[in-house]
Amino acid sequence: MNLSKSHFPQLILAIIVMSTSGVLARAMDVSPELAIWVRCVIAGLALGVVLKLLKLPLWIKEPKARMIVLYSAILFGLHWVTYFYALHYSSVAIGMLSLFTYPVFTAILEPIIVKSKPKLIDIGLSFVAFFGVFFLVPDFDLTNDVTLGVVIGVVSAIAYSLRNILLKLHVQNHSGITLMFMQVVGLSVLLSPVFLLGDVTLQLDMIIVDWWKLLTLGLFTTALGHTLFVVSFKNFSITVISILSTLTPLIGIGLGFLFLDELPQGNVWIGGCLISVAVLVESIKSVKK
Repeated sequence: MNLSKSHFPQLILAIIVMSTSGVLARAMDVSPELAIWVRCVIAGLALGVVLKLLKLPLWIKEPKARMIVLYSAILFGLHWVTYFYALHYSSVAIGMLSLFTYPVFTAILEPIIVKSKPKLIDIGLSFVAFFGVFFLVPDFDLTNDVTLGVVIGVVSAIAYSLRNILLKLHVQNHSGITLMFMQVVGLSVLLSPVFLLGDVTLQLDMIIVDWWKLLTLGLFTTALGHTLFVVSFKNFSITVISILSTLTPLIGIGLGFLFLDELPQGNVWIGGCLISVAVLVESIKSVKK
């Protein structure tokens, strides 16, 4: 069986699971930095147990590869924090959709960084997805919080694209679970001052109030969804993965409507159709490889 075809359902499952991040982030009262730290601690504990049960290594031995993982973890942390702020300033729809300009950045940056030949169809589909995101953003006003959310979301998109490309360079030789474990543990350490240097009692109270949301974010969205996502790097190019991932905001918008009563306005249906077309074409192309 073709490798891409046999692993295609795994990638789609990862995308669906990760789509819960937007509604969970919007529903929490804790600060973005604290929420990211807690999700990393929870995910790190869960993935550590999984690695022990599967008898897989917790760490990468090669110093150069460890440094790459550290850089990718920093980019991942920047992506998460800015993404949560984009959600904070706007809505599930706008926050998620501004992030999903990242297929455009990936299609441009991946061939440059990994020194591969760019594929015109992937670049074309990336721009279709980008225009879909553009249509989905309502009332683009440079003076309001919505615009701030979009700008921060684009910063998150660039960080996410660079992180994925960096990991792609090393995922072939190492377990995706190990790579994800190292990243969340590294972020747990890097972000620990957020908890330790703040009002610990107040932050504990906030964590207790949102405990089930944080637990879901750490175990389901992060440990399961993001790990499956990283594992899929072995079987697909980052550009292909990024294009398929544009399905995420559509799922996230649906969850935002169901749980937060956030209903996108304006040209949302046009944007949704453009994104769906890009995902459908890339899906058919990937399965037929």
